[in-house]
Amino acid sequence: MKKTATIILAAALAAFAATGAEPKVKPGVEVLRDNGFAQLQGKRVGLITNPTGVDNNLKSTVDILAEAPGVELVALYAPEHGVRGDVHAGDHVDNTVDKATGVPVYTVYGKTRKPTAEMLKDVDVLIYDIQDNGCRSYTFISTMGLAMEACAELGKEFMVLDRPNPINGTKVEGNLTEPDCVSFVSQFPIPYLYGLTPGELANYLNDEGLIGDGKKVNLSVVPMEGWERSMDFRATGMPWVLPSPHQPTPESALYYPTSGILGELGYMSIGVGYTEPFKLFCAEWIDAEELSKRMNARNIPGVMFRPIHIKPFYSVGSGTNIQGVELYITDLDKAPLSLIQFHVMDELAQMHPDRKVFENANERRYNMFDKVSGSKEIRGRFSQNHKVADIEDYWNKDAEAFKAKSEKYYLYK
Repeated sequence: MKKTATIILAAALAAFAATGAEPKVKPGVEVLRDNGFAQLQGKRVGLITNPTGVDNNLKSTVDILAEAPGVELVALYAPEHGVRGDVHAGDHVDNTVDKATGVPVYTVYGKTRKPTAEMLKDVDVLIYDIQDNGCRSYTFISTMGLAMEACAELGKEFMVLDRPNPINGTKVEGNLTEPDCVSFVSQFPIPYLYGLTPGELANYLNDEGLIGDGKKVNLSVVPMEGWERSMDFRATGMPWVLPSPHQPTPESALYYPTSGILGELGYMSIGVGYTEPFKLFCAEWIDAEELSKRMNARNIPGVMFRPIHIKPFYSVGSGTNIQGVELYITDLDKAPLSLIQFHVMDELAQMHPDRKVFENANERRYNMFDKVSGSKEIRGRFSQNHKVADIEDYWNKDAEAFKAKSEKYYLYK
């Protein structure tokens, strides 16, 4: 088994090297290593990570810290999907032992989402190193914030090994999460797309008093080298390790916010269960050519559509011939990513008045739709006429103010 894993890793590295891409960005874990792990000398370390916590040669942060001189790795903490990525989306993560290092692994996904005093009793500093996807509804930043809260309460240090926002550091969209929609998919009052790296977000949450009852944690961030705010992940030259099964490429992070809210309703296929997750809008009753023509006629900045026919392998539409449109982002800066799904719902309501989403979707899914949207107002306003115009101002109302407020936490230009 070890020999097979070595061969697979060697093949992955060879494929990455064959692209000729030289990483322009050095993640926080490499900066920490280059500094001789100075901040961790003599300390007992806990680590929250998953398979995305790697250096540019795909070596896990778990193994880097386990081998680090003067550093004692005493505990690992598993978010959704597990430390080594061996747990399917949404499945329970058990406490266990990491086979490679012998270090105990505690779950922070499931019933226990915030590390307990017992889990942290042997830890001096808790480190977070996960590649996020830049969207509020992704659970990893919720894990980070709850871990910061636990460390603040217990007097433990907290450190973030920084990584890129894969969309970029300028894209901010969506209303702030409202109190009645706070959940693990919208844990903090930030926009749907928040335009910060994990380290910048940690500083924002800490200094703005958004952790627990406002008590600050002893926080440090190890910044990247070489990252600029205008970069999406493709521009970094870094290897992409999928943070979850339906985020297989760097482009996946760009498309996730274009359809993920709609996807909560199970109303149509958004490509999950096919080979293009989050890029598609398909159903049995859609006319692909007509929808494509009408979506392109909307002249939504920075995007184009083409007709597509698919048979999903699983999830919505499994085993059925369905059709619709495939989305192409042609100008990321101009594209209103998170509103695209509402444009599709709007157009389909006009084409098929008997298929309006909030007159046909499963009502049991409405609660999750509201939580991911961060506000009950979005569904309430849209469902009246099924028009983007009815929600656009509300959806965008907090974006510019948040962007201005968060600028002081920028670590990169």
